Order: sequence, then C-alpha cells, then structure tokens
Amino acid sequence: MAAYIRKHPLEIPPPSEKDWLKEDEEDFFLLDPDRKRDALPQPFRMINKLVMLVFENAMEIIERREMLREAQKLKVQPTKCFPTAEFQVPGRANCLAVSGKYVFVGLSVGLAAFKVSDCKEVCTWDAVKTEICAIHASDLGNERHILLVVDETGLVWLFCFHKESFLLIKILNEMEDISKRSTCVEVVLSPGGDYTGVLLQDSTKAWLEIYRLPKDSWLKEMEQNAGAAAGLACRERRSSWTSAESPVSANKVDAKLSLPVLLLKVKPPKPITGSSFKSPLDALKKVDDGSMLGLGYNHLIKDSQWEQQEAIFRSTYREYLEAEGGRENKDEIPRHATFHFLLPCWILQMGPEMKVQPDVPAGISVHWDGSHNLCLYLLNRPLKEKVDSDPTPDVVWPCAAPIACSAVSSCSRYLALACEDATITIWDKHLGYPLSVTALLEEHLIHSIHFLRSSAAASNETPCPGSDPASPIVQLLVLCTDSSFYLVKAPRAGKSSITLLADRPEDPSLAVSAVVPVLAFPSAALVFSWDGTVSLMNTETSQIVYCFSTPPSHAVASSWQPVFLMDSVNWCLLLRGDKRQQADALAQSVASHSTIFLFDFNSYPLKEAFPKEPDLPLKSLQNVPWIERCNIFLRDRQQSLLGLREQLPEYWNRLQAQAAAMDKERQKVKGQKKP
Repeated sequence: MAAYIRKHPLEIPPPSEKDWLKEDEEDFFLLDPDRKRDALPQPFRMINKLVMLVFENAMEIIERREMLREAQKLKVQPTKCFPTAEFQVPGRANCLAVSGKYVFVGLSVGLAAFKVSDCKEVCTWDAVKTEICAIHASDLGNERHILLVVDETGLVWLFCFHKESFLLIKILNEMEDISKRSTCVEVVLSPGGDYTGVLLQDSTKAWLEIYRLPKDSWLKEMEQNAGAAAGLACRERRSSWTSAESPVSANKVDAKLSLPVLLLKVKPPKPITGSSFKSPLDALKKVDDGSMLGLGYNHLIKDSQWEQQEAIFRSTYREYLEAEGGRENKDEIPRHATFHFLLPCWILQMGPEMKVQPDVPAGISVHWDGSHNLCLYLLNRPLKEKVDSDPTPDVVWPCAAPIACSAVSSCSRYLALACEDATITIWDKHLGYPLSVTALLEEHLIHSIHFLRSSAAASNETPCPGSDPASPIVQLLVLCTDSSFYLVKAPRAGKSSITLLADRPEDPSLAVSAVVPVLAFPSAALVFSWDGTVSLMNTETSQIVYCFSTPPSHAVASSWQPVFLMDSVNWCLLLRGDKRQQADALAQSVASHSTIFLFDFNSYPLKEAFPKEPDLPLKSLQNVPWIERCNIFLRDRQQSLLGLREQLPEYWNRLQAQAAAMDKERQKVKGQKKP
C-alpha cells in the first residue's frame, strides 16, 4: 500500500522578538478581546474613557441610593400626623403670626385675621393693595393686639387690632420724598410689646432704630374712645384709601392713638483709624465713663503705622491683590445686624436711678455682620428732644472671631453666641459669666442656633438655707450650612458635650431648610427638608418620632423657605400648603387662594413620645462636692455685693485724678530738663 511521505520535514519558524509578550501584557487574556483588536485612536480613546467614567460614577450613585432606600425601609417609620383642620385665605399667604386667640396672615393683597378655635375669618385689611412679606404680633391684654407689618416696598406698618378691626397707628419709615425713603430689612418686636427694633437701609448705609411703644397709653385711649375705635373697621375704610403712595394723609385723620417714641439710632461700627493721642494718659483722660472695654477707637496707633503695615501687606501679597483689584472700587454694601431684647440682668450695668421691671426689656444686644463685638445698649434712658444718631454702647463684649449668629432662651436668662470659627459660647446673664464654651470639631459654618426646652428649669433664688436647686441642663440646637445639625448640652456643673444629630445627607433633596424648637415638649424640634417633609425629632435619641403630612392633593409650599407658625400657647402647628398640580406652575405666584393646615398637638399622642421628666430633688450642702459648694458660696457672695456697682464711678474718678497728677508731674520734669 502506497503511502505519502513528505520529502522535507516540517520546519518550525524561529520566534521573533516582536511576537514576545511584554511585561504589561502578560494578563492580556483577562481583558476584552474586542478592545484588544479594535483599539481606538486618539482623541476617541480619551472620549471613550470619559464616557465609561461617567457611566461608572452614575452606577455608583445609583447603587448608593438603592442602599440608602433599602436601609430606610428597614428603619422604623415615624407615625404620620394629618391636619386636624384647614382654612383658605384670599390670595397667597406669605407669613403667619399668632396673638391670643387670633391668627394673622400676611397676604399678597393685605392682611387677614382668623380665630384659632374655629378657623373662621373675622376681618381683612386691603386698603392699599400691598403685599405683606413679614408680620409680628403681641397681645396687649383686654382683647387688644399690636401688629408690625412689612410690605413688599419695605414700609413698616404699625397696627392695633381691637374689636376685630385693624387700626393703623403709623408708618414708621414713611417719607414724603420717595427718593429718600429707606427700606426695612428686619423687624423685631419685644415680648410683651414694649419695644420694637427696625433695621433700615438705603443705597449707601444701614442703621437700627429702636422705638418705645406706649401700650399703656393705647389701652387708656382706646377705652376712652371705644365708640370711635369701633367705627374704624377696616372694611369701612377700604374705599377711602386707593393709592399706596400716600396713605399717610388718611392715617393722620383716622389714627387717634399716641405715636411710638424713637429711643436709639444705632449705626454700624466705624473703621478704626489712626490715633490723635500723644500718650496713654491723654487717652485715659478722654474716657469719661467707667467702661473698661470699648470698640477699639481709643488706641495709640498712628496713621503712619497703619500706612506702614498696609504697605508691607501689599508688597507681600501683590500678585493676589492685583487679581482682586477690581473689587476694591465697588461701593460698600449695607451690612446686616442681629439684635435681641434683654430683660434686666447682671450684664446690663444699670444705675440706681434707673427703675426696671422684671418682665420689661431693659437693654438690647446688637452685633453686625463681620464684627467681633457684641454691643449692649440700655433702653431705660431719659428721653431727649434729639436722638443721638451714634450712641456709645453701654457694654462691649469682644470675641476672638466675627460673630455669625446669636440666640436668647425663652426665659431670657441665657444668651448664646456662635462665631465664624465654629466656637459657641453660652452666657448666663443673671450671674454674668459664661456657662459653656465649646467648638465643633470639624470646620463647619454655623447657619443658626436655637435654645431647646429642658426638663429641668433654672432657679434664680435658693429655696432655703443649706440647699441648692438641681443643676439644669441648657440645650442648644446648632444648624450648619451643610444641613448637618448638632446638640450642645451645657450643665451648670460639669463639662459640656456636643452630639451629632444628623450628618450631611447624601441625597440633596433631604437637605434641611429650617430647624425650629418645639417649646411645648422637652428636647423636641421640627425639621423641614427640601423635599417638603416636616418631621418632629426627639433630640435626646436623635430619632424622628412623628411626621406631619399634608393631604395627597397638597404639598408644603416653598419647601426651601416654608410658611409655618409654631403656636406654643395653643399647642398647634400652622402650615401653608399648595395644590400639587400648581406647585411648579407660574400661575401659582398669582393663586387666588392658599390653604393653611392646622395640626393640633393635643390630638396626637405626642406626650408619650416626650414624657415629662420628674423634678429632681433638692441637694443638701452636706452631700454636695466641695467644688459645687464653692460655686454656691461664690454666687451668694456675688448677690450680696450689690453696692459694688455704685462704687465704680468713684474709683474711676480717682484713677483719672491720679492720671492727671502724673501727667502734670511729667510736664514739670520735662520743663526742668530744658536748658
């Protein structure tokens, strides 16, 4: 059988160097073979990498959200609370205020008053067809209420609500010349309605005006003119006012109540310039009062020294200043001020001639944006024919960093300051020393601070000899600009603590827009989110216990700036809601009406979630540690030295006389040295 035999053996070609595997291609079998054969040229290869990177990042975000959604399902869902009542208001509701048994609503066309009990409308005011942007109210007693209203043009309207009618008393910043008119930035009404503060600004400057409201005179005048006041019903006066430009003429005819009195006109602090003093003795002699700390104007730094430091700074950072050189020529923007009314306390240095009442504000605290100083001004000062346009602060508290925000507790005993370096200081105003000084560990910008109600109340007096009330715990809620918020606890005895209640959310829709304390329950706070969720948090456990929900047909209006009201007297929450089909439409801005939902806390089992802690028993000095006993002794000693404040002017006069004698001796020695 024949067989085919190859004449020449099969030769294996020798390997070439170009076919060898490189070190970085040894794992080529793990890669996509299509990517190996179809390699893209530049720049398509870079575009391909960018597209794949976008897809990978998107998948990571989707997976993270899925994990958060699954974790949210596993959590215990808070109980939903639906509104117990609702009522509609004409126009768009911009703001809410409560006083006594009435709810006042600022509308796009005026004012409206409703009863809290049955949510029925009792009166409206739309005389000048102006949009109301802010409203503040206070109960004067005898069914009379004081209202301060700010409209869209920046005018401040002062009303008195009596017998279910609005009586216009005065427009505080009305000017005949419209070009000289100032606009209102913020209004604060003191508790009880004794004083009001109005922050005004124009195109170049800003200032703060403090008014004394003669509420006692108003009560007497309204009783004497009861018949005339009843005839000033708002609906009867609608036809008399038709123009928003000149309502003062009609106001002068109708208003028969005493006008508010301007007490103070506070301006922002002036920039510090060079000193004109030749010696420290000259600077000491120029100081007439007994204040040891001031705004920094009485110094010995010359203009030449300022210029030298400015030249050194500019030469060192020349390249940075040239890049920012275009901003130096811009006009200075009017600055904003935060102010609070303060009840009589130790930090206000009041003389024996000043008569104070425990429930009437005796001073006001003011701090301007970018300023390190907290300025305190007394309100019980004699009236002058001409108000000082730039009064000197009675007390100045310097801080290490600019003050970002401040807050006063509901009992007006504690004052909290938050600086831009995340340092938080809680002051006990009755005793005059800081209760706590803490700082956030991470670099956060503090947006707002709020005092929470604590179960243990502070006592100003010792009940009986040999005993001291249990140390209260002051709780402060701190909201940062990144939507994270913390709880600061400052006990009277011991070290303060900071607890993270909620970190920065991963989902932007869960960002916190506002946090409000609920004084009806201890350690309770309302949390408003950007997605329209309104939650009630127990800050002791950091848990959301209840969720206030509107009906499915409505959504929380302006979730980034919700329109709501916490009524601590009637224990209810008022919340504005809009229909969902109009929530994103342009027609919502000119809606014919708004809906206000009422959540009555008495209708929900909230007391079970926030049980009232029993009052702690009094401590006997025999069982109290020696540190607390020393604190009690020092506090009692401080209260016994009431006459020390009266001796300070005498000591200050002695110091000035001694400085003058030293200056005279120095001049004498200097004259003897001359030839």
